[in-house]
Amino acid sequence: MTQISQITPATSLSPSLNTPASNALGQKDFLTLLTAQLKNQDPLKPMENTEFLGQMAQFSTVAGIDRLNETLAGQGGGLRDSRLTMATNLLGHSVLVQTPVARPDNDGAIRGAVNLPDAAEALVISYSDATTGAILHTQTMGAQPAGKAAFEWTELPPNIQANRNPVRVTVTASQNGGTRMHDPMVYARVLSASADAGADDVSLQIEGYGALSTLEIEAFR
Repeated sequence: MTQISQITPATSLSPSLNTPASNALGQKDFLTLLTAQLKNQDPLKPMENTEFLGQMAQFSTVAGIDRLNETLAGQGGGLRDSRLTMATNLLGHSVLVQTPVARPDNDGAIRGAVNLPDAAEALVISYSDATTGAILHTQTMGAQPAGKAAFEWTELPPNIQANRNPVRVTVTASQNGGTRMHDPMVYARVLSASADAGADDVSLQIEGYGALSTLEIEAFR
């Protein structure tokens, strides 16, 4: 009777106990595993070319995605640094924020805007002392189309200019035979800029308003 010699077990593909384990599978490791797979495949059911090419394509895709993620992560940090640099250029300037309380700007004026969803026959802007509520000034603007309408008060009392006292702004529009109040936006001074570690956005600290993302800025001066 013909004797069948004992089949030698396939070489183990596990890393040596003396070799530090790695969480990443490199291209060289992949080719080593693939070569071992071809050597130890079942001769009655050999690996088809489509399987071989499929594994190569999958590995290339995963490796490409990893490199893309690394590139995007590096660019994200660069974009954050770029936005922080641009934000520091806003220090001392003013940005438009949604708040009714304003302070005189560097020119001693109060400036702002209001978004009108519909056209208005007239627009009345009232300025009052934010502490006492006393009316300081009222201005009437003519007909305004729908959209953003800008306003300003340049002749403030000297004491308000000198002390930069807070002033409350009220906007009333005459529309369709009636009146409607709208929330104003005013220019407020940028005090500081900061960016948290790992964050792509930059936060501005606005006087009398608080924190504001640079992505929310509509206008500055």
